[in-house]
Amino acid sequence: MWLKPEEVLLKNALKLWVTQKSSCYFILQRRRGHGEGGGRLTGRLVGALDAVLDSSARVAPFRILLQVPGSQVYSPIACGATPEEINQHWDWLEQNLLHTLSVFDSAEDVVSFVKGKVKALIAEETSSRLAEQEEEPEKFREALVKFEARFNFPEAEKLVTYYSCCCWKGRVPRQGWLYLSINHLCFYSFFLGKELKLVVPWVDIQKLEKTSNVFLTATIRITTHSKVRDFSMFLNLEEVFKVMEQLADVTLRRLLDNEGFDLDPDLQAPSQITKRDLEARAQNEFFRAFFRVPRREKLHTVVDCSLWTPFSRCHTAGRMFTSDSYICFASKEDGCCSVILPLREVVSIEKMEDTSLLPNPIIISIRSKMAFQFIELKDRDALVECLRVRLQQVHADRPARYHSSCEEDVMAHVFPSASVCGDHKFEDLAMVSSQDSEDGEEGKSPLLRLEARRAVLQPSSSQSPDLRTSREQIKTSLWNDHFAEYGRTVCMFRTEKIRKLVAMGIPESLRGRLWLLFSDAVTDLASHPGYYGELVEESMGRCCLVTEEIERDLHRSLPEHPAFQNETGIAALRRVLTAYAHRNPKIGYCQSMNILTSVLLLYAKEEEAFWLLVAVCERMLPDYFNHRVIGAQVDQSVFEELVREHLPELAEHLQDPAALASVSLSWFLTLFLSIMPLESAVHVVDCFFYDGIKAIFQLGLAVLEANTQDLCSSKDDGQALMVLSRFLDHIKNEDSPGPPGGSHHAFFSDDQEPCPVTDIADLIRDAYERFGGQSVERIERMRCRHRIRVLQGHEETTKQNVLRVVTPEVSFPLEDLEELYDLFKREHMLSCYWEQPWPVASRHDPSRPYAEQYRIDARQFAHLFQLVSPWTCGAHTQILAERAFRLLDDNMDHLIEFKAFVSCLDVMYNGEMNEKIKLLYRLHIPPALTENDQDSQSPLKNTLLSTSRPLVFGKPNGDAADYQKQLKQMIKDLAKEKDKTEMPQMSQREFIQFCKTLYSMFHEDPEENDLYQAIATVTTLLLQIGEVGQRSSSSGSCSQDSGEELQASAPSPEQDSVFADTHIGPAPPDAQAFPEEAEGDWTVSLEHILASLLTEQSLVNFFEKPLDIKSKLENVKINQYSLKTSEMSSQSQPELKQDSSLLKKRVSNSKARTNVSWVVSP
Repeated sequence: MWLKPEEVLLKNALKLWVTQKSSCYFILQRRRGHGEGGGRLTGRLVGALDAVLDSSARVAPFRILLQVPGSQVYSPIACGATPEEINQHWDWLEQNLLHTLSVFDSAEDVVSFVKGKVKALIAEETSSRLAEQEEEPEKFREALVKFEARFNFPEAEKLVTYYSCCCWKGRVPRQGWLYLSINHLCFYSFFLGKELKLVVPWVDIQKLEKTSNVFLTATIRITTHSKVRDFSMFLNLEEVFKVMEQLADVTLRRLLDNEGFDLDPDLQAPSQITKRDLEARAQNEFFRAFFRVPRREKLHTVVDCSLWTPFSRCHTAGRMFTSDSYICFASKEDGCCSVILPLREVVSIEKMEDTSLLPNPIIISIRSKMAFQFIELKDRDALVECLRVRLQQVHADRPARYHSSCEEDVMAHVFPSASVCGDHKFEDLAMVSSQDSEDGEEGKSPLLRLEARRAVLQPSSSQSPDLRTSREQIKTSLWNDHFAEYGRTVCMFRTEKIRKLVAMGIPESLRGRLWLLFSDAVTDLASHPGYYGELVEESMGRCCLVTEEIERDLHRSLPEHPAFQNETGIAALRRVLTAYAHRNPKIGYCQSMNILTSVLLLYAKEEEAFWLLVAVCERMLPDYFNHRVIGAQVDQSVFEELVREHLPELAEHLQDPAALASVSLSWFLTLFLSIMPLESAVHVVDCFFYDGIKAIFQLGLAVLEANTQDLCSSKDDGQALMVLSRFLDHIKNEDSPGPPGGSHHAFFSDDQEPCPVTDIADLIRDAYERFGGQSVERIERMRCRHRIRVLQGHEETTKQNVLRVVTPEVSFPLEDLEELYDLFKREHMLSCYWEQPWPVASRHDPSRPYAEQYRIDARQFAHLFQLVSPWTCGAHTQILAERAFRLLDDNMDHLIEFKAFVSCLDVMYNGEMNEKIKLLYRLHIPPALTENDQDSQSPLKNTLLSTSRPLVFGKPNGDAADYQKQLKQMIKDLAKEKDKTEMPQMSQREFIQFCKTLYSMFHEDPEENDLYQAIATVTTLLLQIGEVGQRSSSSGSCSQDSGEELQASAPSPEQDSVFADTHIGPAPPDAQAFPEEAEGDWTVSLEHILASLLTEQSLVNFFEKPLDIKSKLENVKINQYSLKTSEMSSQSQPELKQDSSLLKKRVSNSKARTNVSWVVSP
């Protein structure tokens, strides 16, 4: 065990200990009298001393000391009772610490680092022990308090677990604590007087991997868009990595893949996720993948037990898995034995008498008069009680039609060629009676039968018909013998023997029925009588985009096969595809489903083919058939890793993964059906239905291995594609009763030398022998890891497409656009993290066009506006942001996309003066300005300025400037110009709001006084323009001598204060005299405002001065999280709400005081 380091002097203790190992900083010692073969006097004396002392004073026989070269002071850091225990600690020090210590400059730093690490390991061991004893140990609560204090996240950011580790910065490790929460990976370190806080959102992680470097043998590497970070020195690295994988997978699927994400109900609420929930979810995923049960199944218990296997006449050790509708068993030895027992097939669950030979036994009886005996079950009584409750519920939810003599009738519908009840075998399976075609009622939809298949599968001239028939009969006989010994229903014992039979090839007459058994589609079929017929009736005759796609692909499905060269086969295919699209609108119809369904119809009835399609799309190939085929891309990425692992020479030659993906992706999407001749491809489908996706992985590796030499010698991707295509096209099935299929690649030139023929049985056998060692658990973990890469790849594709569309329309450099996009997306994610409930489906929709996938609402936009807008107006900024959002929300759905957001910013930063003024103008007229505007209570809403004020202003030098003549000329010029896209006129109330915004924008500007004087001048000028326009409108023409009516007296300095707080005290007479209804007649236009602003050079300089967004973006990177968390806190305490500028000051001041390095990794 690790010890708390305490300094000791060894001068008088050397005689009691013997040094066995030593390094520059560590010494491993053994206490004399322990482990010595001889009987030296010193050893005996020391041993006797230890023996006679009290047990509390006894010393562990082995220890490890921390030493500083040249010092007599040592610190014990570990002890052990056995050599194995102490050597385990020594090995950990050598692998994780020894190489690291060389980077420190002084011995004091080494001692400080090692002691801190050992203390952290002790704390972690204590935490682990407490976690096993109680659900919320005290140590976890302490860690939670520290996590909340150090990172200041809202309460919704739940901590899942924490670990002691080191974060590497170059060659220097930073010892600290790693906190894993539901949305972030956080690291905190306080080392050598410097504090470090690191926050990495899970959605930013692009790659998660275990690696090693020159210092450490095991490191967890986190890769984001711009940073790579290494974490090491974990007490249990494998556990940490597994939790990281699960958290990253859950978060990315929840936030980035809501299109096909189907989380467990317990994980739907992120704030309820715990480490135990993640472990249960991982086990549930393994259960569903291993036994290929429906994804809705929830695992309840996993218990160790032993199952009586009559074929081996012994009990086989393994584990029992129980879920909502299934009892499953898997042996501990991979591939030895597995059993799937649907509860609807179970008749009774009984306890047997407990004996020494049969401890805690139970008997599970099924309808086919078989019984399964399980022993060595812990908590047997509670387990049996729970199973009986679920058994009653299953039978109550789905009333059985088979409790009496009708059992045989039901199963005969599923297996029309043989009885599966009692002690009968699959008799006469080799031939299917023609009576099968008359099983259904008249008027029902016609079904494809064996006769249609045999129309093309006639004996080939290349081989004797008798030889082929005899091979089929031999296979059928072997299967019948297997059924007699291992069972004949879905509850059969699944062993290595049946895998070998499948690898040899399933007989034509049994193929469809065994597909139903292996996929458990037979259970769905028997559980939903009449369901398919109802779907057909509801879906047929409807016209939509999905049905149009189906109709377009119907005649492309096995067009060379006679079964689909007539309306009977085409109609059956149409019904199955349309019924499934109606059942599962999330998937609807995807290309390659037609090919798969066509093959299913060749070997199964129409309703059976439908349930086989359900099994493939919804549980055997999850997420394959949707908008983005995420599942297929994930498996393709897993396949590339397997190629690098098993075929390194080929992987080195094919350096571009896209080249391999362009070839092999169709292998996964169509299960080789569109790549190989049909009679060979169905053999692959046999293996797929028994072994799942594992069969496709190992066959793909076998295909690449068989062509490694040719692929490595290929000059380009086109030649490599040709090599693989020719090889796959010449894979034959020598045992097939039909002729070889036609060539799929007849475009190859005739001068190529002929390609050797490969037998599919030999290829599959090689695949199992050489690459069959991949376990389901490993494949699932690889899928989890690679799903992160695939989803991030889609995110990067989305980003690049959005930038490609937006870049030509704005003036921002590409690097600034990328920063703005990341900022826009991060703001969306922050709201998803902590604002509950959050309707992600209405905001992030991967099925929408790229530019519209991420959208933000008004509150998120206001936050971004305050962060990056150059028009900072103090408290008025929030109001301006709300108006800008209403202006950009063209379709009134209360959401805007990135393009609208960045276009608005582009005008603010890079637009010409007239464009900026036009934007400001539009922000102060409807629809941006509404009657319910938050600023409606402003004193400036009412008429505050008298339009009778003179157009004469005092200048600093005492001169006066008369603008009356300029006003007359301006009105004449504007009357002559007609803008094609004329903007609405601005009323006086809107104009006052416009002026207030300008006034707020000038606050804290270096030229503030000049700008205020200029805007006062322009405001008075525009008020007079509106006055003239109002009078002209009332008289019907513009008065030529209106200027003579204007007062000529100069105003007092007090009168120049345009924005004085006139609401204090009684209203001025001028304001009272101005009638309220006259406000509707008082208007100015955009041209008036622009022309007036151009008369003041200080205003022109203000709007034309260059603006740089980079400083804003740098500040946002540092403060976005801090500002968001502060905003969340202020929402819970409204009285503490502050202006965004104050928040920024508080963050910067806090950073200056604490000297904290706060890093939010992009």
